[in-house]
Amino acid sequence: MDSGEVEPGIETPEELANRLKLPFKDGLLLSRALTHRSFLNEHPEALEDNERLEFLGDAVLDFLVAAWLYNRFPEMLEGDLTRMRSALVHTERLADYALKIDLGRAMRLGKGESLSGGNRRMPLLCDTFEAVVGALYLDSGFESVLTFMVPLLDQASDDILANNQLDDPKSSLQEWAQAQGISTPQYVIKNSTGPEHSKIFEVDVVVNGEVIGTGTGRSKQTAAKEAAQKAMKRLGIDPCT
Repeated sequence: MDSGEVEPGIETPEELANRLKLPFKDGLLLSRALTHRSFLNEHPEALEDNERLEFLGDAVLDFLVAAWLYNRFPEMLEGDLTRMRSALVHTERLADYALKIDLGRAMRLGKGESLSGGNRRMPLLCDTFEAVVGALYLDSGFESVLTFMVPLLDQASDDILANNQLDDPKSSLQEWAQAQGISTPQYVIKNSTGPEHSKIFEVDVVVNGEVIGTGTGRSKQTAAKEAAQKAMKRLGIDPCT
């Protein structure tokens, strides 16, 4: 099997691009975006996994969502823009975008990762979605990424506002720290337990060298959010003020 092939029954990169109307000129770039390191470990002929594209996609999404929010909500205050951006690009939300476009069908995973349901795991879905965004940016530019993302952002932002999901404890804690003139909260992974496909993370939030909250969750983002919530409760911070 060469680096462009996938297992029978798995959607090919070309099929994914056609289904989502993604204007890829370089099919190998999209193939790399879909390739998890577990696939690379079992297929040495495959040239590269998607981790570098994931890094790029993360940065592209941060800028794109900030620019989109600035234009989409001209009356929204800076603090609310920050919270909305966080709500639109956190791990769970990116995984939800991946589920909405059925990205799991095209993910290229090693046999062990595939058998353990890797194409339904939140962190892998999030990482692969970011990698596809990074690949699309390299291949076709910012406007193509924007065209791809706008329907997802429109739906997600409507959902966030309709269900009062704008408050983000991490952003609120950071704003509090800035107002107090103290260091930005740092989130440190304290522990992780369980098998690779079902890990539980424990994260500390640290301010001025002191642990002020600890949270757990099935993703680092969820654990960090819980840590921030507990820190705010301990400090007596009202997120609405």
